[in-house]
Amino acid sequence: MKNVHIGIDVVEIDRIRQASSRWGDHFLRRIYTDTELGLCRNRTESLAGRFAGKEAAMKALNISGWGVSWREVEIVSESGGKPVINLYGRAKERASRMGLSGLEISLSHSRENAIALVVGVGK
Repeated sequence: MKNVHIGIDVVEIDRIRQASSRWGDHFLRRIYTDTELGLCRNRTESLAGRFAGKEAAMKALNISGWGVSWREVEIVSESGGKPVINLYGRAKERASRMGLSGLEISLSHSRENAIALVVGVGK
């Protein structure tokens, strides 16, 4: 049997806009890495997609109770725009313990919502 783990999440873009507006840099720096902020700081739909991606990755890793911070899951883009997940700290340790060779991600958004699907594939 293959070692496959799936996580999915949907986020209202306006929820991220409101949190960013209300809490400013405190919210942004708590959730996103400097690289993520550099990629999409002024594009709320991209921030929402990455938020959904982080949630989906945590679901795929079955992280509840592991004390993983938001910034230990980073979603960047390859030169062609394909999103890529980088794991750090406890998130990376968890993936290793699960026998995963990596996480694949797909992001999309409409005017109101952002959605992410993450698939963790075993070694």
